[in-house]
Amino acid sequence: MLASASPRRARILRELGVAFRVVVSNADESLRAGEDGAAAVERLARRKALAVAGAETLPVLAADTEVVCDGRVLGKPGDVAGSVAMLQGLAGRSHEVVTGLCLVSGANARSGVERTSVRLARMSEAELAWYAATGEPFDKAGGYHVDGRGALFVEAVSGSPSNVAGLPVRLLLRLVRELDVDLGWPR
Repeated sequence: MLASASPRRARILRELGVAFRVVVSNADESLRAGEDGAAAVERLARRKALAVAGAETLPVLAADTEVVCDGRVLGKPGDVAGSVAMLQGLAGRSHEVVTGLCLVSGANARSGVERTSVRLARMSEAELAWYAATGEPFDKAGGYHVDGRGALFVEAVSGSPSNVAGLPVRLLLRLVRELDVDLGWPR
């Protein structure tokens, strides 16, 4: 069970050979004032997983991803102007992508956080305007899609590449092993 409507997470699970269905949690995803990005994503992933697990017998996986720059959680831009402003703040520098995962199986839950450093290239005003106008940044933490047009501007990734897309697979493997969930993977 995937407690997420993210098409990127679903794609990664399908590529890993995992059979699943999506049940969106509808849990409150609000950040708390002054909350650290890593603490927030783990708390939110756990909240989403537990909200779905209460009505399910299958294992439930939930995730939450945020982009953190200069200690500030950026969220998702809602429009072209917000996208341009967010990308201007990230262009030419590094930031951190943090994802919290929570896996619930029966009465047991395990969670963790993955951190990946990403450096975006400097972007001209024309590049910023073009990319924001595509609409791709609107539902993405940090305002870019690493596997889409946003890849044109990613200079470097240090850490888990799948984390930047919202589902850190090595962390998932660790949680699966800790809970002894059989997905057909090596133990």
